[in-house]
Order: sequence, then C-alpha cells, then structure tokens
Amino acid sequence: MTTDERADEAGGEDPPGAEARFGAAPRRPAPGLHFLATPIGTARDITLRALDTLQMADVLAAEDTRTLRHLMEIHGIPLKGRPLVAYHDHNGEQARPRLLAALAEGKVVAYASEAGTPLVADPGFQLGRAAIAAGHPVFAAPGPSAVLAALTVSGLPSDRFLFAGFAPNTQSARRKWLREMADLPATVILYESPKRIGAMLEDLAAEFGAERAAVLCRELTKRFEEVRRGTIAELIASLAAAPIKGEIVVLVDRPHGPRAGAEDIEAALKARLDHMSVKDAAAEVAEALGLKRRDVYQRALALARDD
Repeated sequence: MTTDERADEAGGEDPPGAEARFGAAPRRPAPGLHFLATPIGTARDITLRALDTLQMADVLAAEDTRTLRHLMEIHGIPLKGRPLVAYHDHNGEQARPRLLAALAEGKVVAYASEAGTPLVADPGFQLGRAAIAAGHPVFAAPGPSAVLAALTVSGLPSDRFLFAGFAPNTQSARRKWLREMADLPATVILYESPKRIGAMLEDLAAEFGAERAAVLCRELTKRFEEVRRGTIAELIASLAAAPIKGEIVVLVDRPHGPRAGAEDIEAALKARLDHMSVKDAAAEVAEALGLKRRDVYQRALALARDD
C-alpha cells in the first residue's frame, strides 16, 4: 500500500511531513514581484498558490485587467481596494515605474498573464528585467502553459524542444525564419493565428519538408479542443478539408536523417530529366525528398533551360 493510500484509509489526512514538504498552509507571499500563470481555457486550472497570491498581494498587475477581475470573481477573491494596474505592450514604459516603486516599498506585487505562463509570448519580460536590475526578488507561481500542454499531447519528442513564438507576417521573412530552425535536433513549437495557419504550413512544407511529422493543436483545455497529427502535407490537406478557428499551437518533429540540399535536389533531377518530362521529374523528386512540388518544378525548369 502506498503512502497516499494509507492516508486515504486514515480519513484523507496528509501523510506525516506533507505540510513541511509541500507547504500545505497558505502563507503570505514574500515581498517582491510574483509572476502568476493563469488558465488558458478552464478556470479551475489555476493553482492554489496563484489564488493565495492573488488573495494576499498588495498590488495586482495584469496584461488584461478585465480578464483578471473575471478570474478573481470566479474564485471569490475580492479586490478590496487594492491597486489593479494594467501592464501591456502599449503602456509598459508608463506602468513600470509605478510597479517598481511598489517593489521598492517592500510590497508584494503580483503580475498575471492574460492566459498561460507570464513571459511566454507575454509583455511581462521587460518588467521582470527591470525588477531584477533594481535588485528586487522575482518569483514564479508555475501553472498552465499552451506550449507544455501541446507538447504533452503531441506525441513528439519532449526531451529537447524550442519554443519559437509567433512567425513573421511576410512570407519572405517567415521562410527565412523557418529555414534557420529546419535542421535543429529538437521539436519546434510555434504559435499561429487561424488566418495565417494555411500559409504557415505551406512555408513549413517548403523549408522543413512536406513529410516531416507535425501536430496542430487548437483551443487547448477548452470545449472544442482538437489535436491533428500527421505529416505537414497531411495537415495542409486536413486544413483544406476542414478549416479551423481558435488559438493554435503547431509542433514539428526534429529531422530524422540528412535533409536534401541544393546539390542533392539537382542531382536527383538530372538523373530523371534525360528520360522524363520536367513535370514528372519534379513530381517524383519532390515526393522522394519531401519537398514542395512547385519549388522543385522551378528548379527542374531552370535545369532544362540550361541544357
């Protein structure tokens, strides 16, 4: 029988030493800046520690104060006249001095993300840097994270991963950005919007190879949570058949074996162009090497013209 099972039979009491090990009783947070992870979809995903900090902090700050107010109302935490400071991308320069002044007075300042873990695609980064530079303690109450939730359900290797955030808007910048990560021996994790997910996958196919394994997660922890797994080419096809909405996380497997370089592609095309049409040669090489057919076709045309 395990320790937990013995505790259950004893009436659900914590096993000896549990309070000392886990800090079961809520204590007032230490003075300093406390980053609080907030739910990404399900209000009950917030941790007890985060709720305790929201209850006892002297100053509250949030990327979206409306979201934090609503979360506190759900969990029965009153504001009690405490300052609630909006801190986001557009007012950081103005809001930061006020929060740093509160820290200098030895107060407990809690910063909550709009959703997920602060500093992960979140404006709290400069606040954390400023607090550290000023010599104030900085703490994290860990919790929900779309990155880790997606990695957990993806089935892709989790021993090494790179969170790359949002891709650039333009195709040329996005292709260059992706190209820099194509050969990394790690699972690559990206955020994307429903409006750009199709273009993103097309660029992923071109830079990573259409046959690379990938996973598309949307609306994680929410009512319409969905996970699509397959090659990048299969995800493109599934998106064409059934478009999606909501917040999206894309994960791409690490490369397995060497990727085809320009010389490899050219050699493969030349071996076929002497007995196949440009179209057929390009299609066969693209499929064999996991490349975008249109790009290979352009290379085949150039080779055919040179000959």
